[in-house]
Amino acid sequence: MSVDPTFLDDDLSSGSGEDVNMLDGHKQRQSTTPSSGRRKRSRKATGDAIVDAMLEIAAASKMRATEIMKNEDRFSISKCIKVLDEMQIVDQRLYFFALDLFENPNAREIFIALKNLSTGMEDFELELDEMELVAAAAGYHYYNSLTKQPRCSRNESPCGTRFMVEVLNGDDDGCREMFRMDKHVFHKLCGTLRQKGMLRDTPGVMIEEQLGIFLNIVGHNERNRVIQERFEHSGETISRHFNNVLKAVKSLSREFLQPPPISTPTEILTSNRFHPYFKVCVHMTCIRLPQDCLGVIDGMHLPAHVPAKDQSRFRNKKGVLSQNVLAACTFDLQFIFIYPGWEGSAADSRVLRAVLDDPDQNFPQIPQGKYYLVDSGYSNTEGFIAPFEGIRHHIHDYRGANLLPRNAKELFNHRHSCLRNAIQKSFEVLRRRFPILKVAPQYAFHIQRDIVIAACVLHNLIRREERNDWLFAAAAAEGPSSEDLPDLEDGPEMLASPVEGQIASSLRDFIATAMWNDFITKWDEW
Repeated sequence: MSVDPTFLDDDLSSGSGEDVNMLDGHKQRQSTTPSSGRRKRSRKATGDAIVDAMLEIAAASKMRATEIMKNEDRFSISKCIKVLDEMQIVDQRLYFFALDLFENPNAREIFIALKNLSTGMEDFELELDEMELVAAAAGYHYYNSLTKQPRCSRNESPCGTRFMVEVLNGDDDGCREMFRMDKHVFHKLCGTLRQKGMLRDTPGVMIEEQLGIFLNIVGHNERNRVIQERFEHSGETISRHFNNVLKAVKSLSREFLQPPPISTPTEILTSNRFHPYFKVCVHMTCIRLPQDCLGVIDGMHLPAHVPAKDQSRFRNKKGVLSQNVLAACTFDLQFIFIYPGWEGSAADSRVLRAVLDDPDQNFPQIPQGKYYLVDSGYSNTEGFIAPFEGIRHHIHDYRGANLLPRNAKELFNHRHSCLRNAIQKSFEVLRRRFPILKVAPQYAFHIQRDIVIAACVLHNLIRREERNDWLFAAAAAEGPSSEDLPDLEDGPEMLASPVEGQIASSLRDFIATAMWNDFITKWDEW
């Protein structure tokens, strides 16, 4: 079969350029080769074309993704905050208001655009005050928030998510369960934070909802994602308001963690077992001894989340990572002083010694003639009365008909333990109300410390505002709380000079003798 030369000439001269030459060249070679060769070359050409097309699509997608990332970075929250920080004359209230509005992407874009407009049109003498720029972006977003968010009815106070409305308009048990306090206490706390300016309402989240977010986290140990769904806010919003409320509640510690009254506690005056023994006024060897017991001091170990490099220091004698929290409380179950953050391996007496030696810790000064009860982990010295060493001193050691006190020292230790049980009850109520203290929360360690302080502040607030709080009532009905077993490996650290220790021992002996004499007399009369 001969090939028509006219056909070949026409095909070769059909055009010019890389695309035409490539495609037509394949066609020309295919016409002069067997059918199997034509199929192989056709498949190769098609594959090459597909590869080239895919590369072009990938390149276009990459360019588009790059542009999107650049655009998002340009109008990101961090970018807007950086620009806002560069403004030197922005009022503080307006500054924080703008931070809340930066949650809206439209507000961020307008803010950056207005800022660029003011800096790029200097030739036209167009000068926009920086505060006006913030106000413009804030006003735009505020208008949008009003038009998009449904208004709350007069019966729905405060405004917030459906969850907040249901809790605050529901029964009292629901509020206690979700917010860990009664409604009137919740509103009292909101009013205090609002009045003192420690928190402020934002267009999207009012103080009531901010506090609800915080209480849901510490009262149920909920994750951020769960709170997002419950309150219908972003994770960044939840985290920001949690930290704001934490700082605000912690700042109330000076108001709610107060030294006890100088007068003798009612719990001592109204009990024949404790009065007048823990309220004495005698002269022995020309030295006036302490007379009134102020409260109780003890340590509490809470689970801690710490970096690997610090875990050896925070591992306590039970092998658990914990922080040692020094606490002082009244017999009314209110905290006087709280000092969290010590490593779990530190002995209680060492922590107390460090607090007493550091004036910056603001430990309440012990008035002349007053003292605290401490357990066997502390030394018996002036201002701190411990039980007799080597004598059973836990409440459960005296339970049973055949385990009654048999001498003056045992009787003193038993009543000392009963009176000192107030701090164990306080710890138990604190853990029950805020379960986040029972686990090691995944926060930075300084946040874990602040959570303990905030929990104690809320504990005292509830005790003052609601005497019939269900958790305090349950603690009173349950009787003595269980005590942590003492650490027998380490003895108490000396807190004062031997002379002061001798004075304290003389007082303890005097109280024990008076108790035993009265006990024997009443027993004989019976």
